[in-house]
Amino acid sequence: MPLAAIAFATACTTPAATSNPAAPATTAPAPAPMPSVAKSSAPSSSSAVDAPDPTQDDLVGKAAPDFKATAQDGSAVHLAALKGKRVVLYFYPKDETAGCTKEACSFRDAWDELSKTGAVLVGISADTAGSHKDFAAHYKLPFLLVSDPDGTIASDYGVPFAGHHSRQTVVVGADGKVKRVYRKVDVSVHAAQILDALKSS
Repeated sequence: MPLAAIAFATACTTPAATSNPAAPATTAPAPAPMPSVAKSSAPSSSSAVDAPDPTQDDLVGKAAPDFKATAQDGSAVHLAALKGKRVVLYFYPKDETAGCTKEACSFRDAWDELSKTGAVLVGISADTAGSHKDFAAHYKLPFLLVSDPDGTIASDYGVPFAGHHSRQTVVVGADGKVKRVYRKVDVSVHAAQILDALKSS
């Protein structure tokens, strides 16, 4: 089931139109390029080896740093008030960029299964509330997006920030403690990783 969610994510980005003039009749057509989904349907063996165990991060087992923010729909997001529910905080660099769009759409396409776990999904970047609102509307994202313009939330979670957030994800348990931290994220499989983690815990 999780892999099906990933396959839909490629529909979120529209390739730029190209112009191919007709080739002479005597010239054999160039071979078609390999579909991009074939390259991204699974992480490379090296990335799988390099990715640290998300359950072994220094933050795991500690109380998740509290924060208050406003989501793209105007609703208040207070982490402490969500205690009793599992919360997935995914930090990403920027709205409407290729990798961030693919990641967001992967979560969207897995939303039916994700929502059944009862978890709350919150995307966090330095973009404005207006940018988040447009991004969510553009791709029909059914989850929360909040702004962290100066990287304060990121700093509390050990997420590097230099004007843009590094792509990392933190899973908070219903007890308010950090359960998993993904310091390296492959957007082609990350929604499936999170779904599997939520289903297994």
